[in-house]
Amino acid sequence: MRIDNQRPSDNFEDRGSGSAGGGGVGAMALFGLFRLLGFRGVLIAIVVLGAVYLFNPFHLRDAIFGSLVGGTAGQSQSAGGGGSTCASSQEAGQACDFSRRILASTEDVWAQQFRDGRLPNYGQQVGAYSDPRLVIYSNAVETGCGAASSQVGPFYCPQDQQLYIDPSFYQLMAQRLQAPGDFAQAYVIAHEVGHHVQKLIGAMDHPIQGESQNETSVRTELQADCFAGVWGHTAQATLSIDDADLREALNAAHQIGDDTLSHGGDPREYTHGTSDQRMRWFRRGFDSGDARQCDTWGVQDYNQL
Repeated sequence: MRIDNQRPSDNFEDRGSGSAGGGGVGAMALFGLFRLLGFRGVLIAIVVLGAVYLFNPFHLRDAIFGSLVGGTAGQSQSAGGGGSTCASSQEAGQACDFSRRILASTEDVWAQQFRDGRLPNYGQQVGAYSDPRLVIYSNAVETGCGAASSQVGPFYCPQDQQLYIDPSFYQLMAQRLQAPGDFAQAYVIAHEVGHHVQKLIGAMDHPIQGESQNETSVRTELQADCFAGVWGHTAQATLSIDDADLREALNAAHQIGDDTLSHGGDPREYTHGTSDQRMRWFRRGFDSGDARQCDTWGVQDYNQL
């Protein structure tokens, strides 16, 4: 995979290092409440958890993840007096640049998908694609969805249409999750962008009657995985994505399956899907390149997902 020929996105803010004291238990309680309530009305709050759900679905018991913030038009800016996250180290700077370029690739892909109307239809008139903003931060951050610490991990906030990530999260992927590789990292961003796409097309406005909030959550997350695959398919030529890259993403999808993270666990507590489901839905999007194939809401029988 190569990104040197991909422009960096201007939809970027480096918010620097925030104080975890402002978020603390309140922030964690907020996100915990969101995960219990699910998605729609309050159901929409499930998307806020993004990769918290993506990588650590079991009540944040091993919460280890963060958020990222960066500047506009190629210049880092800081908010909250915490300095620049991206300038804090060479590694952080590289992670910020990588994240901006992947975000720009998702902008190009989804703008075309929206122009072509290649989207699942949920009875809502869909206009042009609007780009989300990527916020890089360290330690803690204020969002349109409330305060959050790095412990909640990368996430998407539907209220302000921004993605939040701490660059140090990429190290944790490799060390704690055994999910290394640049395409595995790109998958994280593409998954969060997938939640933004869901918001724009009204994907979660029609929950399946009789299903639990956890089952609704699984549908939401598997669709975001599939959307990430659609991005990967469409960006293959531009980013020189090869079979080794695909294996990195599939390994990441496997490592973050509910059954793998919980060492089996109770399927009724699953919120993101099994390793097999996550790999399969990512692969479905990657192989087809067609977001219309990502309609997890169209699978009436939950057990057939």
